[in-house]
Amino acid sequence: MKSVGKPQKNKKLTGASIQPRRGLLVGKPTDAPFLILVLLLLGTGLICMFSASYATAYYDQDNPLFYIIRQAAFAGAGLVAMYFVSFINYQKLHHFAIPLLIVSVVLMALVFTPLGVVRNEARRWLNLGFTQFQPSEIVKFAVILAFSSFATKLGEKMHTFKYGILPFLGILGVFILMLKEQPHLSAAIIIGGTGLILIFVAGANMAWLVGMGSLGVVGAVAFVFTNEYAMERIHVWFDPFIDPLDKGWQGVQSFIAIGSGGFWGLGLGQSRQKHLYLPEPANDFIFSVICEELGFFGAMIIILVFAALIVRGFWIAMRAPDKFGCLLVTGIVTQIAIQTIVNMCVVCGLMPITGASLPFFSYGGTSLTILLAEVGVVLAVARQIPAAKSG
Repeated sequence: MKSVGKPQKNKKLTGASIQPRRGLLVGKPTDAPFLILVLLLLGTGLICMFSASYATAYYDQDNPLFYIIRQAAFAGAGLVAMYFVSFINYQKLHHFAIPLLIVSVVLMALVFTPLGVVRNEARRWLNLGFTQFQPSEIVKFAVILAFSSFATKLGEKMHTFKYGILPFLGILGVFILMLKEQPHLSAAIIIGGTGLILIFVAGANMAWLVGMGSLGVVGAVAFVFTNEYAMERIHVWFDPFIDPLDKGWQGVQSFIAIGSGGFWGLGLGQSRQKHLYLPEPANDFIFSVICEELGFFGAMIIILVFAALIVRGFWIAMRAPDKFGCLLVTGIVTQIAIQTIVNMCVVCGLMPITGASLPFFSYGGTSLTILLAEVGVVLAVARQIPAAKSG
């Protein structure tokens, strides 16, 4: 693949039907299957989020529509962002790689100031007065954009340790250390995993990558065995029933919800565990409510739609017109894949309890808007796929 340079003014990029106009690309439709899958997940997610949230919303806000109204508003904003981003000339994103990385570091640092918000013994949120959000959501895209831009410009130097490993691991190290202090294990897994896969796809030396990955695993194990908070999570993960009324409460209630659904489920809106038994039913544990209401059958349909989205995303990445586009799409799709897998594994007891949301489903306005804007980047890359490759 060729390295990305600045597109010449008024020069056709991928054929007679696409021309840049002030940074926008017009004249060619984007990838319809990927877009349809996104809209299907978003629509289903809003329905499931409303069902999972109305009991909590009525109890906390005295308004059963409180969370769905806010989520729908952010979904609308995200769709607008997705639409406009899908028309941009994505090569221009090179210019935002370093600034966004710097902004991400600053926002992560602000979490440890009085602007930071503590919930459930974790400091992950930033309060700006008019809104609260997790800076880690911005970090996810910042790492994808920065790694894609740097790797494209480095070219063959990606095969060396000095350029292809060291600076990327340095960036990941800074963010993972900051996430460790919050603590936010799930975000560290998602960002770290996405970053490592991007380095691999960009052409980093496999031997160096395996060596650094092994050191990372050793470091993670050492951290777990020397950190009381992490060890508590591990013990409760192995057997949540050792403390079912406190540390194991989330896991136990999740198992009850999933088991109650059976094969066909209790029916949409009929979950019992969401009535103040299951913590975060509209957020981290929304998949538990889905399993209870839609059963194994409904949960598998949703899993298959996610799988189709991920496969189609990698299909777009493989046909991207340049290395930068390929890496951007690979990073975004990998992030969605890892986050989906982590969330589902957590609620099913296959991983320790962490605060990972389910993409397109979990309540969280800022994260949903950013995710849909990232989808817009994928669609922008798909719009530039040459006709010979898009069939």
